[in-house]
Amino acid sequence: MEPIRFGLIGCGRISKKHVDVLTELQDTNLVSVCDTKIERAEAVGKALNIPWYTDYHEMIKKEKLDVLNVLTESGTHAEVVKDIAAYGKHIVVEKPMALTLDDADAMIRICDLNKIKLFVVKQNRYNLPVQKLKEAMDQGRFGKLVLGTIRVRWCRPQSYYDLDAWRGTWAQDGGVFTNQASHHIDLLEWLMGDVDTVFSKTATQLVDIETEDTGVAVLRFTNGALGVIEATTATRPKDLEGSISILGEKGSVEIGGFAVNEIKIWNFANELEGDKEVAERYFQNPPNVYGYGHMAYMKDVVECIRSDKHALVDGLEGRKSLELINAIYESSELGKEVSLRFRPKKCRLGHS
Repeated sequence: MEPIRFGLIGCGRISKKHVDVLTELQDTNLVSVCDTKIERAEAVGKALNIPWYTDYHEMIKKEKLDVLNVLTESGTHAEVVKDIAAYGKHIVVEKPMALTLDDADAMIRICDLNKIKLFVVKQNRYNLPVQKLKEAMDQGRFGKLVLGTIRVRWCRPQSYYDLDAWRGTWAQDGGVFTNQASHHIDLLEWLMGDVDTVFSKTATQLVDIETEDTGVAVLRFTNGALGVIEATTATRPKDLEGSISILGEKGSVEIGGFAVNEIKIWNFANELEGDKEVAERYFQNPPNVYGYGHMAYMKDVVECIRSDKHALVDGLEGRKSLELINAIYESSELGKEVSLRFRPKKCRLGHS
């Protein structure tokens, strides 16, 4: 079989991970790249010795492509996806898939109408420690769930936000909940189940941006368990952690490290033979594999296209965490608890 042919739309900061994976992964071929900023497109294209463009319509028409990876600014994801869906190419879109629920729904609908797959990048689901945690959850080893907690304690100074005018804006980016913590919020909901209500507080502490650099949220899941989200980019002087902990009546697990990639605690009342192997073999991602989560994620994209199987994170699945993030902002604006399955009224995300 011929390799799956990829084209990148957007050559900014995140594109390096996609380039690294697609140039290493078997059964894929990075054909071309595009960016509206000519210097970015030219730099990546020339480094890889592949065609580069500043107009994605031109790239799609000229190149033979199977998949388009949308890596543009967060606030443009929906616009680009809706613009390219009619070409009939499968689409991989970086997080967040969109900023508003209306845009997310439109993306899902137009991809369905054009009979193409929509993949939303949530690579941390593929981390080895996270996979083992999900396995334990599916086996019912926790019993009754009690509490799920995520902590994102990262450092993003003013210079980070000054790199691009869209960073830290309501219309194009969002704050720490939408950007840095979105993967962790996805994991919490994926593991703990649907959220019933949320109450949140946000603040902008150490940088000059429109949105929040610090926030906390308290969740109640539909299964009765509680949840806590703590997220900040105001950690100084450097990053501390990106972690998740799950507590149940029969066990407790904490995965820490910079990006939920190291098992810190693996304790169950009923110990199984494989628990020792988890602690020794699966306690962290392979240290010598760059971008492990993205590599495993893209392998799954290829497999889904080859076998026409259901994606682990399709548009509907990607929408779930976006709805929770919108609810977090809605609660912060209203100063009260918000029920999920709602239509935002005060949430400023995705609006100028």
